[in-house]
Amino acid sequence: MFFIKKLHHTIQLHPAFFTQNFETYLTEKLYKDVEGTCTGRFGYVIAVLDTNETLEISQGKVIPSVGLAEFEVAYRAIVFKPFKGEVVDGVVSQVNKMGFFADVGPLQIFVSSHLIPQDLKFDPAKNPPCYANNSEDSYAVIEKGTHVRIKIVGTRFDATDIFAIGTIKDDFCGVVTGS
Repeated sequence: MFFIKKLHHTIQLHPAFFTQNFETYLTEKLYKDVEGTCTGRFGYVIAVLDTNETLEISQGKVIPSVGLAEFEVAYRAIVFKPFKGEVVDGVVSQVNKMGFFADVGPLQIFVSSHLIPQDLKFDPAKNPPCYANNSEDSYAVIEKGTHVRIKIVGTRFDATDIFAIGTIKDDFCGVVTGS
């Protein structure tokens, strides 16, 4: 799920950047440091919403014996944090006999072969390997690049990463077909 969250970040600035437009440099460094990162507490930081004019930058404190200035920056960001029971759409990135991995933005979800419907069988002879059924009612193939709808059944949060396990056995989950 996506949220708008107010976050804080500490930036150290070298004396060479003590100019009239040091705030522009702080803003660029903030974007570079936090966008695309993951915190276990808040999730993936997708984008910083504040601009140079709307950032809350504290007065710098000079660090003794080093000469760097330290600034505390408060900013708003869009964060993505997955929850158990959430249904998401993703793209399959890897398929093997144990299951498949799907990318949902920055998050990678593993779907075990035990959480794939019984009618989809792993076929290692195909190139690329895939899960497929050959019933007359419907034909479905899960291979690299396939769009799938997954229900998250479990998550684990580390300090810098999020891991998720999903299923496609639930109603309306599985291969997403274009209309």
